[in-house]
Amino acid sequence: MTVPGAGTPKPDSSAALLQRLTTLRPMIAARVSEIEAARHLPADLAAAMAEAGVFRMLVPGSMGGLELPVAAAMEVLEQLGAADASVGWCAMIGATSALPAAYLEPAVAREIFGRPGTIAGGVYAPMGKAVLQGDHYRLDGRWQWASGSANCHWLMGGAVVFAEGKPRLLPGGLPDTRMLLFPAGRARLIDSWHVAGLCGTGSGEMEVADLLVPATHSVSLVGDRPREPGPLYVFPVFGLLALGIAAVMLGNAAAAIADLVSLAGGKVPQGGRKHLADRALAQIELARAEAELRAARAFYYRAIETAWARASGAGIIEPTLRAELRLAATHAVRTAAMVTRSMYDLGGGSALFLASPLQRRFRDAHAGTQHMMVAPATYELVGRVLMGVPTDTSQL
Repeated sequence: MTVPGAGTPKPDSSAALLQRLTTLRPMIAARVSEIEAARHLPADLAAAMAEAGVFRMLVPGSMGGLELPVAAAMEVLEQLGAADASVGWCAMIGATSALPAAYLEPAVAREIFGRPGTIAGGVYAPMGKAVLQGDHYRLDGRWQWASGSANCHWLMGGAVVFAEGKPRLLPGGLPDTRMLLFPAGRARLIDSWHVAGLCGTGSGEMEVADLLVPATHSVSLVGDRPREPGPLYVFPVFGLLALGIAAVMLGNAAAAIADLVSLAGGKVPQGGRKHLADRALAQIELARAEAELRAARAFYYRAIETAWARASGAGIIEPTLRAELRLAATHAVRTAAMVTRSMYDLGGGSALFLASPLQRRFRDAHAGTQHMMVAPATYELVGRVLMGVPTDTSQL
């Protein structure tokens, strides 16, 4: 593979990856029941996604990654979410988990992310304890929501840093938290993923005990600054995570509309004579849902476009623009859930059966709304910024 210069993606990376999705999507569609029953992605499917470049979308070009523009990467996640939300979710986690590559020392980043087939994952939440010992951390922790971990080569866990027997504090008085990266084989994966939606993501728990991790294999996503140039790494990491969730949910909702249209042409509702497609109420609800989804999607991509232009020109995305990104992502996720619910309702009794994709789309959409990056509390955070009220924007 030809390695582009730092911060410079290959010109055809996005188009080539989207083209490869035309092969992946039918493969995914044929295996949705298998994925849901297994409660995690099959290893061969994860490997095919890695080979296509899905997990290298946000890896720096200097390390052979694709370093796609944000909108292009989100389009890929949207398409995968339309194929199956669990697959799109694992793609989103794997892609965003490569962002530390831009923060680590280059030699360490290449060790972890330089191989084309590498899949990384983990949990940002600081559920672990990292005791500083010389040039290493001794890590203990148990983390929930380790999506896609069954197929990962590297995992990472957020932890509070301890020094001299107590949490190390930042200048503002908050605990110092870092993400520590380690080989996946050093963690114990706990099969605790028994849920109603996004069943195929394998988002169980992971645990490590008394694990020695080099300090060079850690990053602070709040305090550290990216070493890599380019507008992609100007984007806030938490913002990219929220945008990725939204992309998957937008794809899932668009597919729910398509599923309903496919069903409507052949279904006569119980007690009626007309096909569902010929009923005025169904036509009205479908048109309303289409408009709502398109509007949310337009706001979403416009916010990304505005932030990308600012990052490319000034090399900074101010809190007001970061708030707009989060607002667009949260709005997209919650609108997508409403649209999917509407399609499920229109499907009537047919949508209740496990053979119907609408019931899975419905469950997956409402599972996606539960992520803290797009939870209702996001509106309060964004509202404070819009009001000009002093606000901690480190999580935007």
